[in-house]
Amino acid sequence: MGLPLFQVDAFTEKPFAGNPAAVCILDGPKPDGWMAQVAAEMNLSETAFLQRAEDGFRLRWFTPTVEVDLCGHATLASAHALWEGGYLKPGQQARFHTRSGLLTAELRDGWIFMDFPALRAEASSPLNSPLLKALGVQAKWLGKNRLDYLVELGSEQVVRSLAPDIPGLKKLGVRGVIVTAQASTTPYDFVSRFFAPGAGIDEDPVTGSAYCCLGPYWQERLGKNEFLAYQASPRGGVVNVKCAGSRVQLGGRAVTVLRGELVNE
Repeated sequence: MGLPLFQVDAFTEKPFAGNPAAVCILDGPKPDGWMAQVAAEMNLSETAFLQRAEDGFRLRWFTPTVEVDLCGHATLASAHALWEGGYLKPGQQARFHTRSGLLTAELRDGWIFMDFPALRAEASSPLNSPLLKALGVQAKWLGKNRLDYLVELGSEQVVRSLAPDIPGLKKLGVRGVIVTAQASTTPYDFVSRFFAPGAGIDEDPVTGSAYCCLGPYWQERLGKNEFLAYQASPRGGVVNVKCAGSRVQLGGRAVTVLRGELVNE
């Protein structure tokens, strides 16, 4: 009997949009190298591995090249797979033990809401850094948290049309670069894109963990706590964001596009 394997499009309500993630349900501990090989074989931006624990599931995330500390869309995909696969009842909270602590998810009216730690960015300088040279644009604001750079650009159109120097971004020594601007397209509050060549992903379609930084940032600038955001990648995705002190709630929809099993362990 193989291991259950799902492919889920996260932060979307239609297939072939949002951000795809693989979710593998383990029957026990597996070697790190084996999980890395599975993630490389799946060749998606993230593959999530779930192992049942006493009060939830252990959750680890792998890109095709590295293990990461936090991934929002693969957590969303994991919760979706657990409810759809019957591992959890619809009213039961999903609880994940991860490198970033305990993460939880709940299903409400077809939306999955996850509770994540806020990852605020601190201002950086100068504004003519190698980062901005690689982006090829001027910035309104530049900052950094423990994972990523955050750059506010002049308009939604600048964000959408951005064509950065990917090899230049890869040299920065961070997980990724978030670019954002206030939205000019209703009903959204802000738009963003996420580039992570340092983690083996030139551009991530929809990046849940980036909103742990984007939520607090736009909270300060727009003076409110709840947002509807759009990640303007070619696939695109919608994220509901709610700031609550040191935590950020992220909401999204998900759809399964593949169910199967990993037959060769």
